[in-house]
Amino acid sequence: MNHVRNGGDLVVESLTALGADCVFGLPGQHALGLFDALRRSPLRYVGLRVENNAGFAADGYARTAETVAPLFLSTGPGALTSLAALQEAAAASVPVLAVSSQIPSAGLGGRRRGYLHELTDQQASFRDIVKSVHTARTASQIPSALAAAWQSALTVPYGPVWVEIPQDVLLAPTTVPPVTGLRAEPRPLDPRPELIAEAALLLAQAERPVILAGGGVVRSGATAELLLLAELLRAPVASTYGAKGAFPWEHPLSLQSWLEDRHTTDLLEDADVLLVVGSGLGELSSNYHTFAPRGRLIQIEADLGKLESNHPAFGIHADARLSLAALYNSIPARQPDGRAEEAAAGLLKRIRARLDEQDLEPERELLAALRRALPDDSPVFFDMTILGYWAWSAFDARRPNTMHSAQGAGGLGYGFPAALGAAVAAPDRPVLAVSGDGGAVYSIAELATAAQLGLNVTWLIVDDGGYGILREYMTDTFGGATATELTRPDFVRLAESFGVPATLTSPPDLEHDLAAALATPGPSVVVLPALLRMFAPTHLDEARGSGL
Repeated sequence: MNHVRNGGDLVVESLTALGADCVFGLPGQHALGLFDALRRSPLRYVGLRVENNAGFAADGYARTAETVAPLFLSTGPGALTSLAALQEAAAASVPVLAVSSQIPSAGLGGRRRGYLHELTDQQASFRDIVKSVHTARTASQIPSALAAAWQSALTVPYGPVWVEIPQDVLLAPTTVPPVTGLRAEPRPLDPRPELIAEAALLLAQAERPVILAGGGVVRSGATAELLLLAELLRAPVASTYGAKGAFPWEHPLSLQSWLEDRHTTDLLEDADVLLVVGSGLGELSSNYHTFAPRGRLIQIEADLGKLESNHPAFGIHADARLSLAALYNSIPARQPDGRAEEAAAGLLKRIRARLDEQDLEPERELLAALRRALPDDSPVFFDMTILGYWAWSAFDARRPNTMHSAQGAGGLGYGFPAALGAAVAAPDRPVLAVSGDGGAVYSIAELATAAQLGLNVTWLIVDDGGYGILREYMTDTFGGATATELTRPDFVRLAESFGVPATLTSPPDLEHDLAAALATPGPSVVVLPALLRMFAPTHLDEARGSGL
């Protein structure tokens, strides 16, 4: 039959013109016009089994490809199921463009016509999460709405956006010409010259400058500028968990990422000028809000809502890369005297000594084995699991934008579907996902996706019999754990039932088995039964000491 172009065609034409090359999603009744149009477009469709996992996969793709990831969703339950994934994208500033169908136009405005999937105000469920909301009520509005959403997603700070199109608009014939000339050009967020001049003066006069690099450094591609500025200032650099790989791990000025250690907090507090770049100094970056700077604080932050949200600072609302480059060009080099390098080495020595006192060699060796098995340029996606929490502090990412986790919003089930999205973006590299057994069950259905698409993802499942970190938290706090023990499947046999090869490993064999799986094209699963412990936190002692 001859096809008559409709609103669905306008969507895929618009996304193609804007630069998209693939779409993630899950079909539903009201969204069939979107999915049918994919047949007539060059866009690759990557279908997941659960909408939330589709959102996580789009997140992983956007982080790895460093561009917008379109996500197609249906109305009502399908749309709402993606909320947790979009919250993670919002917390981590990831440009996911969700395109959702809506009930027919006759039911909009709260008319309660009784359509399937009807919500009084579907947008209201997303407005508190996404960066911007856009609606196309006619076919002619579709290209402009998508261009505005694309531009919003890629304007710093990046973030997820939401576009709604009623079912009848997607299906109705249109006389709008094929979309070819659509453009979206985000404006750069330049620092104001007078702010750079004042910050440069403060840093040039500092005796003990320190830099705290946040995720904004990685997102803006500012790692080279960070290294140049740190060496110019002779300033030690700590990286937040979202900034893994922003600064060379073994550099003499590197403080690494031990932000949950009081020794690091002390050093940051002792700086007479602390430059915070691309971080809002939230809970995890501030050692659970025990950080209390005594010197001058300079904060460069693209998200205006995070600027000085936790501490008074000399605030610069700007892109990290542009700001660091401007600072580098405004500060004279200082002569190295070895004090900064000595301070960094001393800090890391004290941290190692504290860990040595806690009998944590099994955990440290497991993470080291994972690092040895994983190629330097391979992305790794950690779920909310104990080995992932260790990785926040102790893992050497070696390359920027290669280590990711759900530490933005903290939801379970992120690691595996996000790794699938990364594998779509980087098919020439093996990708690793790391989950606990509790988090793995959230996304087990996506083994079917991995098998169907032949995606090059190895999934390491650390099986400790339940929600291990919650077990530890509850035992430490209450003397016992409740609702943390889980009945699990045989993960090896379950993976094999999907046609995915699986291996049961042990701590001594992990490096070998993981390396072998990563070197084998296509999906694979490695299951490690292990009961891991976290290192002792220091923020609890601090809180008790302050009477909190």
